[in-house]
Amino acid sequence: MIKSLTLASVVAAAALMSGCAVQPTHALLYSSTNAPMGLTNVNADTTKKGESERCTNILGLIATGDCSIANAKKNGNIKSVSTVDWKGTNILGLYSTGNTVVTGN
Repeated sequence: MIKSLTLASVVAAAALMSGCAVQPTHALLYSSTNAPMGLTNVNADTTKKGESERCTNILGLIATGDCSIANAKKNGNIKSVSTVDWKGTNILGLYSTGNTVVTGN
């Protein structure tokens, strides 16, 4: 009984701490995903690609980085954005990283 309660507490704590993990989908143990976040112009030229700085979240207590669309645009020298995607990794809900990827011209 105590083992079940302890396990349930650990799972609940991990779920609560990963609530602000910086990625749209994540699993309890490990995930590494790419997800679309937006499409602004289907017919636009997408020859350039820019990635933001990597954002990091530790224990749901410390989060750092600039994973904004503006940062990704600047890094790719993009003036007009066509797509916005998200790349992220989450380990046990305790450590996660992610960044924004934009395409455009």
